[in-house]
Amino acid sequence: MPRLSQVFAVRDRAYFGLFEEAGQNILQACDLLDRMLSNYPDSKDLAREILICEQVGDRITHDIIDRLNHTFVTPIEREDILALASALDDIVDYTEEVADYLGLYKIEAPMDQAIKLAHVLVAAARQVSEAIPRLRGFRDISHYTVEINRLENEGDRITREAVASLFDTGIDPMVVIRWKDLFERLEQAIDAAERVANILEGIVIKNS
Repeated sequence: MPRLSQVFAVRDRAYFGLFEEAGQNILQACDLLDRMLSNYPDSKDLAREILICEQVGDRITHDIIDRLNHTFVTPIEREDILALASALDDIVDYTEEVADYLGLYKIEAPMDQAIKLAHVLVAAARQVSEAIPRLRGFRDISHYTVEINRLENEGDRITREAVASLFDTGIDPMVVIRWKDLFERLEQAIDAAERVANILEGIVIKNS
């Protein structure tokens, strides 16, 4: 019969492996959106690939929750596992919504600020993806969290400028509403990345 420490180690790898898979999936989804907006409308077909990433994210979240429901020993506190899984899933969900809205709203060309926000989002996703593996040894991630916080502030600034520009240029009110939705979803995706950073930092502090 395996010792408890051996069982614990196996479960460590399972949870951390799922989080790392989620991080890679997030980076892929955000990179696809970045490419989609930079080359829109020629890149419309990338929306399908982003949807697949969203479905993969849902599957990973389901696997994490299912494992929680069937295991007693966890490498980190259960509420932290749930919070991290939820925040990771939010990034992909908001990213997929942006891609979906581009088609639903029949956007002909992206605004410059949307392209800039997509650049910020993929940069934040890269930091998240690189930080997650450090959970295995509860290693310091302050370098990543500081950068993600900086990117979130940059995203807020761009969003404010973007929304202000919508009301400065006399654009059709329906177009204003559509773009405001898109900017808000991009901002929410970036905010979710910051939530992930804060949760990761909390987990490392608790366990170091």
